[in-house]
Amino acid sequence: MDRQLVISALLQHVQVGLVEDGRLVEYYLEHDVEDRLVNNIYKGRVENVLPGMDAAFVDIGLAKNAFLYLADLQGDPKAQALHKGDTLLVQVVKEAEGAKGPRVTTEITLPGRFLVLLPFQSSVGISRQITSEEERSRLKELAEALQPEGMGLIVRTMAQGAEEAELREDLEGLLAEWSRIQKRFRRKGSGPLLYRDHDLVYRILRDLYSPPHTRIIVDNRALKRRVEEELREMGLDAGGVELYRGKLDVFTYLGLDKDLDRARTPRVWLDCGGYLVINQTEALLTIDVNTGKFVGGADLQDTVLKTNLEAAEEIAHQLRLRNVGGIVIIDFVHMPREADREAVLQRLAESLGADKTRTRLCGFTRLGLVELTRKKAKRPLAEMLEVECPHCRGTGRVDSDETTALRIARQVQARAAEAEVEAVLVRCHSAVAAHLIGPSAAHLELLEKQTGKQVFVRGDDELPKDEFELISGAAEALRKQALPVAVGDSLTVQILEPHAKNPGSGLARLHGYALECLDCASLVGQLVQVEIVAVYRTSAVARLVENRN
Repeated sequence: MDRQLVISALLQHVQVGLVEDGRLVEYYLEHDVEDRLVNNIYKGRVENVLPGMDAAFVDIGLAKNAFLYLADLQGDPKAQALHKGDTLLVQVVKEAEGAKGPRVTTEITLPGRFLVLLPFQSSVGISRQITSEEERSRLKELAEALQPEGMGLIVRTMAQGAEEAELREDLEGLLAEWSRIQKRFRRKGSGPLLYRDHDLVYRILRDLYSPPHTRIIVDNRALKRRVEEELREMGLDAGGVELYRGKLDVFTYLGLDKDLDRARTPRVWLDCGGYLVINQTEALLTIDVNTGKFVGGADLQDTVLKTNLEAAEEIAHQLRLRNVGGIVIIDFVHMPREADREAVLQRLAESLGADKTRTRLCGFTRLGLVELTRKKAKRPLAEMLEVECPHCRGTGRVDSDETTALRIARQVQARAAEAEVEAVLVRCHSAVAAHLIGPSAAHLELLEKQTGKQVFVRGDDELPKDEFELISGAAEALRKQALPVAVGDSLTVQILEPHAKNPGSGLARLHGYALECLDCASLVGQLVQVEIVAVYRTSAVARLVENRN
């Protein structure tokens, strides 16, 4: 497998892409290491205990109190006697989210390159990514021989092929760090933060770099020196770090931006012509598989099977790249044959095997849907790169132009009901203005008849379609503000189409305001210089001065 770590740094932002066989499979972004909380260890003070929620809120020196499940204290005498004001050693396992504070646990873990130290546990585990039974047995034997009294160890994937001396050196470093954390915890007057996890560059090299199977590509000299220095401190060869010197951004040059864009859209096309529709809800992620453009051969069942097999691989890839967690429900194209369903499940299980985040494939439900769960490990890709749209409020949909025009009409009606108001001026997007005015100003005339007041409309394409402004006041003053042109103005406009009522004239628009350009019917598509000769409420008349084409 061709494996690359692409690291790019700009300003205070560091982004990392893990690329396997030319495809982006994992993405990491860190704006500022000071903002990152996961894996940090704190001296926490219990602020509130809620037995009904089986939880406690813990002050760790942040704006929002952290959330601790009391189930994490099972078997610990503290669980039965936890009170407000108690001091606890806690580690952040989940970042703050929305109105929720970070989630913490008392089950501390300290990761090294080859081992993870579990100070409050006593078990020895081996990474499930290590599949060789012989290697698993060898590493477990070494770990058990090194296991500190009263503590546990997890052997990481990077330990494959490592010797006892390398594991011992890694463990000694972790034990020294744990000793420092304990001293800070016992020290009176110490701040809440006892241990901050390393920044993204270090963590990526520690967790994902596996020589000689992985190449490292960086995009500036300072970053290259930093990576080489970190590798040397880890006892690794630092001579293979490649410096990208191209003019394009390295992610763009390698085509990784396209993979990112694809992972941020609901619809994902398959090579065969089928597609996935991926939707995130509050409780779960749903994925619908469709045959799309794929017509296959003569056999429908074969077409469906090929689509579903390719979809199974792409689903595993998208889950890993998007880093979504929780419950996942997949609606594959219906397969009547049991053998086909088993083949798709097998392909999905194999594809999920490349994902280091724990997944559990539950199989087909009685409704023919596939259910699986994926552990929520870090922030989803969408949360790293996007914020909720202020216009659609996270729904992915916005009001139509007609709906916005109707909303404006209701507010105009309310504003016009005030006795001192002579007229109302509406400033809105020109597309909305067209619906508000109506054909031949019919809607506007009706609105004025219903309100008994003059209503002026001015289109402004600088405004978003769902935003508008109402100004009420004296009719004459608002009339001047409403008109975008005056008699004598000279303009360059494009003739859009022949005028509907006057065959010799052409129609142009200025922010939704109609311009009848005399003798311009034959100049559709061309830029012309015109002079305004007459101005009306919703349109103006102009004469041709010069053809600019």
